[in-house]
Amino acid sequence: MKKANMQKTNFQTKPKKPDLEINKPSNQQLKKGPWNFFIWYFLISIFLFYIWQSSLENRREEIPYSQFQGYLAKGQIDTATVSDRKISGLLKLKDAKSGKPRRFVTVPLLNTDLAKELDAHGVKYSVKIGQDWMTGFLMNWILPFGFLAVIWIFIFKRMGKASTNFLNLGQNKVHIHANNLEKITFKDVAGVNEAKQELNESIEFLRNPEHFQRLGGRMPKGVLLVGPPGTGKTLLARAVAGEAEVPFFNISGSEFIEMFVGVGAARVRDLFEQARKKAPCIIFIDELDAIGRARGGPMVMGGHDEREQTLNQILVEMDGFDSTAGVVVMAATNRPEILDKALLRAGRFDRHIVVDKPDLKDRVEILQIHTEKLMLAKDVDLKVVAQRTPGFVGADLANIANEAALMAARFDHNAVMMNDFEAAIDRVIAGPEKKNRTLGPKEKHRVAYHESGHTLVAVIVPTGEPVHKVSIIPRGIGALGYTLQLPVDEKFLSTKNELTDQIAILLGGRVSEEIVLGDVSSGAQNDLERASEIARSMVCQLGMSEKLGPLTWGKRQRSQFLDVDYGEEKNYSEETARLIDEEVKNLIEENHRRVREILTENRQKLDDLAMLLEEKEVISGEEVMEMVAPEKIEQNDPS
Repeated sequence: MKKANMQKTNFQTKPKKPDLEINKPSNQQLKKGPWNFFIWYFLISIFLFYIWQSSLENRREEIPYSQFQGYLAKGQIDTATVSDRKISGLLKLKDAKSGKPRRFVTVPLLNTDLAKELDAHGVKYSVKIGQDWMTGFLMNWILPFGFLAVIWIFIFKRMGKASTNFLNLGQNKVHIHANNLEKITFKDVAGVNEAKQELNESIEFLRNPEHFQRLGGRMPKGVLLVGPPGTGKTLLARAVAGEAEVPFFNISGSEFIEMFVGVGAARVRDLFEQARKKAPCIIFIDELDAIGRARGGPMVMGGHDEREQTLNQILVEMDGFDSTAGVVVMAATNRPEILDKALLRAGRFDRHIVVDKPDLKDRVEILQIHTEKLMLAKDVDLKVVAQRTPGFVGADLANIANEAALMAARFDHNAVMMNDFEAAIDRVIAGPEKKNRTLGPKEKHRVAYHESGHTLVAVIVPTGEPVHKVSIIPRGIGALGYTLQLPVDEKFLSTKNELTDQIAILLGGRVSEEIVLGDVSSGAQNDLERASEIARSMVCQLGMSEKLGPLTWGKRQRSQFLDVDYGEEKNYSEETARLIDEEVKNLIEENHRRVREILTENRQKLDDLAMLLEEKEVISGEEVMEMVAPEKIEQNDPS
């Protein structure tokens, strides 16, 4: 039984029509073209067909006409084809090696009695009249070469319609967005007001560079957007291009890399060459970490690999082109900690702008943008939806708005109702309902007490967040039930008491099974993992252990914006490791005893809550508070 874990998020923009993407190769690439490849292809094809024709001719034995008459007299000819130029056919004699009938060809003499002789010896023959040159030329040359040409054209198109040279070598895949399409501006982007202010100077420089140059200042050469996935870094860059009304070059970092060494560097040179011709303009490189990783480590085959050569070329281009040329380089990444230091230094990416997850106000603005085209019912309160989606980024909120519309259409509603948003949020958090997965009476009874244990402890502990919903309907993969808590206020810090109460809430389900059913199940696996992780973090990273003191033990290698842990660098002794294990175990066991006391003292409330949950399968936070602590209803109401 997994407990829903809410996370924070960021902004998004209004959905727009897709931009027109135009691949524009350089003049040098157009001059090269595919002609060299075509010429070699043509010559090789002629050579291969010559060999094929020669081998076909060699299969037939050319014999004198007198020998042909000898075979005919002896009755050794099986079939024959007679024309005014040659006689060909099969002999009854078989080849010594292959065992197949021998083929022959001979040049005939003027012999009007040949037909009589063939009939006399029982030879099946046919006669061809006229010139066979056109048919032979068509069958032996035109059709085979036409077939190869069709195959060549098909393969060439599959290599890329926009390719102007073989295998797209040297041509970058940059997309130039046309200015005549509907533009995205800062008005279409919700949230991240601080990032907008930072980018305004870049826009003003592109619009009026003389205003800065007259004072001796220069525009930052590069702007790096960093933040979690889905926060709208790419859309923010497009909004900058829309505000500045300049060409916008968009390319992904992975599109520079090919299987051949040197192609990435050539594409970088071509990209900056195109940008200088279009200046003032913006170059936007998405997923910069694909090519901007820190250099170092062992060399492959004694030299630099393709990625490092591409990175070196980017460093040269950013440090070399004229800062007054009106070319601004923007890039986005969610892994700034792995980027090369030379890429982040002043003079290249001068400004680092964090595009963080949105707060409550920003989430309301994002939802307003994504629900503009939806028919909303009067009971829909976007502020309540924003309160119930802490930790969601703009992409998540857009998904919720879309899921709510699909839910309304599924149930044939005339407008999108608040219940549709509730169902959409549940689907995004815990996964879709598994209606075909029916719990047996015993399992349903156990799951009801498990979730009731979580819920009751969450209500009773001092710092527990208000319970919004409790469900024992199976959802997603392996989730037989969940308890959803919603924070009253946006929080960026956690105290020791709050973390301790969180461990207690996670242990509530397992302890409830112990007290009521006398045994535990595997449903508490996820709860135990999260409780142990919080306890170890309190001891090792947060300095909240009295025995070990306010110190940090072990260096965690963790991504700044991604929820990825790369392991721990151990910098303590085995004795300290033993003390850490003891402190973590004591934290868990202490909260285990505490939760057992809470549930034992409130056994009747636990039974009533489990009975109601088993009967209704889904109960709201209001129903929980009315049963457990009616005096706290107004205090903990998140709406």
